[in-house]
Amino acid sequence: MTAGQGPGLSRRTLIGAGLGAAVLTAGGSGAALAAGRPSAATAPPQRRAYAFLAAAMDAYPDHGTLRLAQSYTDQAGLFSTAFTYDNALAVLAHLASRTEGGRSRAVALGEALLYAQAHDPAYDDGRLRQAYNVGPYTFYDGSPQPEGFVRADGTANIGTQFGFTGTAVGDMAWAGIALCALAHRTGQRRFLTGAVRIGEWIERVGRTDEPLGGYKFGVNGANEKLPFTSTEHNTDLIGLFGRLARLTGDRVWRERRARAEAFVKTMWEPSGGFFYTGTDDGVTINRSPVPEDTQTWTHLALASPAHARSLDWAAAELAVLDTAERRNSTVPVGQSYEGVTFSSASLLANEDAPIADGQPRPDRNGVWFEGTAHLALALRDRHAPGDEARARRLISSIERAQELLGDGQTIGGKAPAAHCGVVSASSPLDTGFGFGYYPYRHTGATAWYLLAAARANPLRA
Repeated sequence: MTAGQGPGLSRRTLIGAGLGAAVLTAGGSGAALAAGRPSAATAPPQRRAYAFLAAAMDAYPDHGTLRLAQSYTDQAGLFSTAFTYDNALAVLAHLASRTEGGRSRAVALGEALLYAQAHDPAYDDGRLRQAYNVGPYTFYDGSPQPEGFVRADGTANIGTQFGFTGTAVGDMAWAGIALCALAHRTGQRRFLTGAVRIGEWIERVGRTDEPLGGYKFGVNGANEKLPFTSTEHNTDLIGLFGRLARLTGDRVWRERRARAEAFVKTMWEPSGGFFYTGTDDGVTINRSPVPEDTQTWTHLALASPAHARSLDWAAAELAVLDTAERRNSTVPVGQSYEGVTFSSASLLANEDAPIADGQPRPDRNGVWFEGTAHLALALRDRHAPGDEARARRLISSIERAQELLGDGQTIGGKAPAAHCGVVSASSPLDTGFGFGYYPYRHTGATAWYLLAAARANPLRA
């Protein structure tokens, strides 16, 4: 996507547009590792990644210290959109730095999530929206959006322009995990209170007594419940409810965790050694496409020897190598990147047609760097013979992408330090779920890289 083009359907527009799919205060510059910007392109790759997270967080200094991080560089066409999921990951990545600067930035982002929860323009029930605006811009139709994260009336600036106004159980779970991590690290009760409010919202809105059980997808922008139940979302809930059980001592969270876990294990396909994506109706399992994150996150959440083959399935069946010789690759000549793609459908994408209106044609071998990072982390967590070597190769590929892909991109109209931040994909890729990923530097992909590099598993405390 280029500037001036309207965005296509993205992973996080699904709820805001009501479309759904079968997927499913403080904190200044901080210490060098967590927030300092490298003075040269030769700075260590992790430091450069943290510099990108800092730039995404500090892009709009005229709009106050209460802020979230912009998710993508400006060239993605989403302006100052800050996805809740990406900001939760940024909290966890900053905490993984184990520096005072990282802690300061994580606290600042956590404060902003709590502010959004307490200052929603329509609801006071613990929910967060899919995304928020964090800086001014003019929308494609010419309408001005002059405010930052906190609007003049004190409400949080929800992402109305793109329809990012729904609430997904998975996004909420990640925000809750981040708040739990802050509560544990800081000892500050307000973060735990916010996480509990999230968990209670999920219990009220998401719990289902349908035959397959678990917790459903969430609500769209009109507050209508969506019928889908996602393996990914329920995996996230294993992480959230497990943390809440430990931090609160309340046994009810153990029961809720067990409910989410039971749904996830129902999605296991023993003959193939992988997890299905979920269900549309609570009765029938969706058997295609098979996504990558339901293989890696399940291991990170469960560490179940009986299901550990899911990592081998992802590493083998979704493996890709993107080179300039590929038909629709945007990788520069002489470069190549290895990793995994988004789903089994990505490998069968129609390379003769654009991913969505106004978008480029997909490269079947485009590397999804976010998924490549959590595969690397999961392999390191499993630590079977050969896992560490494979994880290091994947991390090396991500670091090479940070060095060489996405230069010239900006955040809030300003260029971050050179060679900082990981693009979401090496080339345009079709997920098979109605949206794509593109080679724009991305807060979420960068945060997952940092978690993998630090061996920090966010789904198990």
